[in-house]
Amino acid sequence: MRNLLVAQSGGPTAAINATVAGVVSCAVLSGKVDHIYGAVNGIEGVLAEKFLDLGKKLDSAEKISLLMQTPAAALGSCRYKLGDPEENKEDFEEILQIFRRHEIRYFIYIGGNDSMDTVDKMSKYCKENGVDDVFVVGAPKTIDNDLVETDHCPGFGSAAKYLAATFAELERDCHVYEKKAVTIVEVMGRNAGWLTAASALSRVNGGEGPSLIYLCEPVFDTEQFLKDVQEKLEQKDSVLVAISEGIHDSEGRYVSEQVQSDAQDQFGHSYIAGSAKVLEELVRDRIGCKVRSIELNLMQRCAAHLASATDLEESRMLGMKACQCALEKQGGQMASIRRISADPYRVEYTSVPVSEVANKEKKVPLSWITEDGHDVTEEMMAYLRPLILGEPAMQYENGIPVHIELY
Repeated sequence: MRNLLVAQSGGPTAAINATVAGVVSCAVLSGKVDHIYGAVNGIEGVLAEKFLDLGKKLDSAEKISLLMQTPAAALGSCRYKLGDPEENKEDFEEILQIFRRHEIRYFIYIGGNDSMDTVDKMSKYCKENGVDDVFVVGAPKTIDNDLVETDHCPGFGSAAKYLAATFAELERDCHVYEKKAVTIVEVMGRNAGWLTAASALSRVNGGEGPSLIYLCEPVFDTEQFLKDVQEKLEQKDSVLVAISEGIHDSEGRYVSEQVQSDAQDQFGHSYIAGSAKVLEELVRDRIGCKVRSIELNLMQRCAAHLASATDLEESRMLGMKACQCALEKQGGQMASIRRISADPYRVEYTSVPVSEVANKEKKVPLSWITEDGHDVTEEMMAYLRPLILGEPAMQYENGIPVHIELY
């Protein structure tokens, strides 16, 4: 038997299920796969042998279409970190035994940086231990857009589109009163400010968009921030500010650490939400105007009703590319996007060694941030614009989109 297993990991997106749809479609069309399984809750589900028969669950074009428009991870997710195979072989041996019990030859893991670390470790373990009948391949996803060796990441375009629309709406709302006010909006992004930069897309139809945009790449100076806000308040009635949640001072200390504990997740990442609240209090105390903060939180990654058709199609194609790599016995690869041109927008789907991706981080080039540090350049806008284009044909019932449940 030649069976394929696919799983999802890390933070969900509005497009991650489109990648599963691509994997399933490619596997069916290839004629080289006997059974297509999905692991519930990522690598944890693999270790627990919590498998679904996706061939039965997704046995029609209608179901595949519904999967494409379903947000979050339809197979469930996890944040389980595999240890160093040199020090702890147990998980790796257990996974291989499970694969052999279920006659799984191809394993596709969809996720971000930590997930690609899992793909890299599994692939290296197979190679170093002479395992030549299991092929592990990565498929990228992350709204943070911080994976290297790919022009952009599936999920980012839809999150960027949500932010562009939301900031355009907020900007209109903020101008309805004469009383001067400041609105500070916190956008996801620990060390990479791509998503915050997307707030500038709210200007593409003529709106003003944010008055100030602060990414997490440059050092954030609270005194300069207050000067910037005060200057904008002298020019206009309302100031809309976009900030990355990961803005930090010259010592690397997150602004949010003033209100957060030192708690960390399984991968050692600090919980950093709360920067906008800190700045709200700072503006209230030092400037004294009306001020509010907004933390967009999970809406940024689950707003499938405002997904980018470009993003969904690219996510599907990357699933197909990852499946193709596995079927061609190209283990240790990650499916990738290479941009051929921006206008007209054209890309090609390729693959790169996952070892060149794992544990690396793509940040916004400082040259794409304006010299004053609180906006983005035209180069950034040219990069972003194509990624939010197109509206998928959504199936609605009773006034809201229909979603599919796999388990």
